[in-house]
Amino acid sequence: MAWFILILAGLFEVGWAVGLKYTEGFTRLWPTVGTVTAMVISMTLLGLAVRNLPLGTAYAVWTGIGTIGTVIFGIVFFAEQADIARLLCVALIVAGIVGLKLFTVS
Repeated sequence: MAWFILILAGLFEVGWAVGLKYTEGFTRLWPTVGTVTAMVISMTLLGLAVRNLPLGTAYAVWTGIGTIGTVIFGIVFFAEQADIARLLCVALIVAGIVGLKLFTVS
């Protein structure tokens, strides 16, 4: 269950990272409310996950999910570059997350 909570926390991290773009420096009310809400949910879920997972592993996986999701979102919705070097770097992050999952006892 802790891994499921951690994955949800990572998905909410993607939400707040993407939301930052829409807040325009926290000058737009509703995007700001949504972004701050996603931040609170993400941090709360991360806090719950670290009750049963090692802190270093949970934090690395949380940030990795956020990074991967944000990069993919940027490529799909903001037409950011998707060259082979960038995708290989994302693949390395995925490999790190999978490795941490495989070698962490929860």
